[in-house]
Amino acid sequence: MSKIGEKKLGLFPLVFFAIGCMLASGVFTLSGDFAAAGAYTLATIIGWGITFIGMIALTMCYYRLSISKPDLTSGIYSYARAGFGSYIGFNSAWGYWMSAILALVSFFVAFFGNLGGIFPVFGSGTTLVSIICASVILWLFVLLLMKGVNQATVINAFVVIAKAIPIVFMVIAAIFAGSFHWDIFVDNFTGAGSDMSLFEQVKATIFTTVWIFIGIEGAVVISERARDTKIAGRATVISFIALFLLYFIISALSMGVMPHDELAALGWPSMAGVMTAIVGPWGGILVNVAVFISIGGALFTYVILCTDSAFGPADKGCFPSIFSRKNKNNAPTYSIIFSALIVEVFLILAMISDAAFQNCYYLSTISIMIPYMLSAFYALKCCANGETLQGLSAGRKTWEWIFAIIGSIYGVWMLYASSIAYVLVCALLYAPGIILYIIRRKEENDGPIFPKIYDKVVAVILIVMFVLAIVLLANGTIAPF
Repeated sequence: MSKIGEKKLGLFPLVFFAIGCMLASGVFTLSGDFAAAGAYTLATIIGWGITFIGMIALTMCYYRLSISKPDLTSGIYSYARAGFGSYIGFNSAWGYWMSAILALVSFFVAFFGNLGGIFPVFGSGTTLVSIICASVILWLFVLLLMKGVNQATVINAFVVIAKAIPIVFMVIAAIFAGSFHWDIFVDNFTGAGSDMSLFEQVKATIFTTVWIFIGIEGAVVISERARDTKIAGRATVISFIALFLLYFIISALSMGVMPHDELAALGWPSMAGVMTAIVGPWGGILVNVAVFISIGGALFTYVILCTDSAFGPADKGCFPSIFSRKNKNNAPTYSIIFSALIVEVFLILAMISDAAFQNCYYLSTISIMIPYMLSAFYALKCCANGETLQGLSAGRKTWEWIFAIIGSIYGVWMLYASSIAYVLVCALLYAPGIILYIIRRKEENDGPIFPKIYDKVVAVILIVMFVLAIVLLANGTIAPF
């Protein structure tokens, strides 16, 4: 079977790719975003604890599935399809594609919003000038990808190194500057007097904690280009642990440098304000330089990811076959072009609604929660059937059950902790996918369009939620961004 590029990737290129997917704008905003969402120190720590347990369980689900199901390459949608049928698998693929596209939109808004601090013409990243410039960059990337995706993957490794160095330097500077103060860290530890209960504060951390780990499955998604799926699984685990430690350290240090209310009031990127408090104005300048490097690299990485998120499902018969067509450079022409066109649509919508960076990444986050949840459900189903437990010791079998159960619970928790407004907006993203699904099923000409009863139920629920969301949008109850 043909691939997006014939050269097979080893462990370190896949680790760089997964880190490149995750290490982007979120690291520069997480301190301020936690506080702005209403989470005080204790709630933030609990949120991190839930995230570590849930995400490591989800990561281990991907790792185990990559070993026991080596035939299911490009895993995040193929797992859902193998476990629950064509329509549920399609929704997983569609949701992942939409999440990657919206993440790319978020990075464009963040990039030009950061430039807006120097050149007012860019504003908060959604002015007409910003959108025009974003479009130019987007289509330059498209031209590059048309030359072959492998070229982009190699460049990504260097970009990851370039943006990781200043971030690590910032952590070291914060530690050795002696700016962390225990009394600030524990002041109003539980948020006494806040309008939000501790439980509500913990729920408020969900978008930030999930957002900064979007891309955790990046190595698994492009596992077709790995030497084998086991290597893709290892890359996923390594990248998660490394970045979790980095994120937690940055968050904890920030809460000991500035009081909650000051963190909440920081502009974007909030880390610039924290670093200014630690080492002076040059610290803020350093952060902004790192932001440009990081987000610039993320833009390129996510153009690749958007392409793979469309091509992979098409190559496996999940999306319409047009998305799997390639040019003479072995690049998936229509996957690249259609992804770019949808990004353009969302960029225009962001401009019209003057969307904030946080609103954009909330949509990306809610879109990917369903694919994550379905992957964990499939791991649980495989445990129940014994498919992933063959050849394991009793102790290992127990751990696989634990990972699958916790991963599934965490998947449900992610949706529960999200607001109903964003769940409804999520229906606006998922329901149009039914059109592409029907096109693909007609291409296959293989039985009814919705083969299972629960397929029809899910489709009807999505349509009802879509109509309800449109009504609420019309009367201003909810907003698309």
